[in-house]
Amino acid sequence: MIKNKALLGILFFISSLFSAYSCSNEKETNSENSKTKTARVVGYLSTDNFSKMNSIQFCKLTHLNLAFANPDKNGNLVFNGDIDGLIKYVKSVNPNIIICISVAGGVISDEQAKNWSYLIDKPENRPAFIQNIINFVELHHLDGVDVDLEWNAVTTGYSGFVIELKKSLAEHKKIMTAALPNNTRFENINAEALNAFDFLNIMAYDSTGPWTPNKPGQHSSFDFAKEGIDFWHKLQNVPNDKLTLGVPFYGYNFTYPEVTSSTFGQIVEAGTQFAEKDELGKIYYNGRVTIAQKVEYASQNTGGIMIWELAQDSFDEYSLLEVIHKKYTTLKVKTTGLCGN
Repeated sequence: MIKNKALLGILFFISSLFSAYSCSNEKETNSENSKTKTARVVGYLSTDNFSKMNSIQFCKLTHLNLAFANPDKNGNLVFNGDIDGLIKYVKSVNPNIIICISVAGGVISDEQAKNWSYLIDKPENRPAFIQNIINFVELHHLDGVDVDLEWNAVTTGYSGFVIELKKSLAEHKKIMTAALPNNTRFENINAEALNAFDFLNIMAYDSTGPWTPNKPGQHSSFDFAKEGIDFWHKLQNVPNDKLTLGVPFYGYNFTYPEVTSSTFGQIVEAGTQFAEKDELGKIYYNGRVTIAQKVEYASQNTGGIMIWELAQDSFDEYSLLEVIHKKYTTLKVKTTGLCGN
């Protein structure tokens, strides 16, 4: 009996060890799974380019911003384009994609700017305007709003407007984001307004362009991108995961006195060898190598990558969207979980 009890004790001890090891191993596996790195890939699509939607691989995007909607004097959002048809198509390709309406834009008319000021600078005008935005979002089954008011359009009512808009969007379980310059914080954006955004899209491009024809050169360098991330994270105290690094799918041509833009697709058409470079004569852009470097840096220092503008890509083996998708996949970062990611 004593021997049997001793044997039972040994067996129980060994069984306990296996059980402990099994639990420990399971915890480690679960811990590793919970630490899977993720990133968002945000793409802007202009209404001018809705016709190219069949060429864009939406399975490689986590977020899509439709650009742009602006209010009339009564606060009704005006949007040119078959938004419902586009959304239906995109969702058929990527059911989990988050689609937002982007309002304002970098270039708005004097009349549009006047409407914005009237609607957001006077507190009594905001509730009805915000309700119109909510109605637009609900009507078209959108997931949120991207605020792209810039420079002189960021008037005194900006902060009050975005704080109130955020409250209404949150009540409807919708998100709110913003597009902001690489290294400038507009004085009318207070801390509460800045914190209200779910994430920020850093426009890390346009350091030069048609407005500075006497300053030819790269408008979206790797160093410029790093400066933007440092500005918003270190100087403005925005958490890294709330930052999205913007990359350009276009370049500027400084060959002639009147500076023009060229899409990446047009540059590749001129010669496929230019896909790996950042410069073609006096045309400056981001090629595949630089985009890959930015994705790697973004994976370590931000919550994702933002693209202006999707339809400017080269829709072939030289695609920049494909570079972004493949680089994240190689880095074992989950984006959409689709198209091989």
